[in-house]
Amino acid sequence: MDVDAKRALVGRYVDAYSRFDVEGMVALIHEDIEFENVSGGEVNARASGADAFRALAEQAKGLFSEREQIIRAFEASDEGASIEVDYTGVLAADLPNGMKAGEVLRLKGRSAFVFRGGKIYRLTDYS
Repeated sequence: MDVDAKRALVGRYVDAYSRFDVEGMVALIHEDIEFENVSGGEVNARASGADAFRALAEQAKGLFSEREQIIRAFEASDEGASIEVDYTGVLAADLPNGMKAGEVLRLKGRSAFVFRGGKIYRLTDYS
């Protein structure tokens, strides 16, 4: 994949994520996707395969009434790409950490992508 194709694929994925479009996200991932979410240096969510990814995405969708990722930087490598993002989400449910429904969560994060067959094969989100 060339840089423009990588940028476009990542952009479509981030857009689908922000719109809660799980099927749109799944359409962009490889059937053997490996996903991890790393927060504070610890893996707090993991999915292997498209079905597990879909289930995790559906579960996460229920946590927010609104969410948006804004790409602040994009960098491509031979096999992948990474982005720096500003994330904003409005909680739809109370969380175990004490945050309450209606509170706004703001994070800066990074996502690393590896591609295979024109799709997202590995995705790791860091915050």
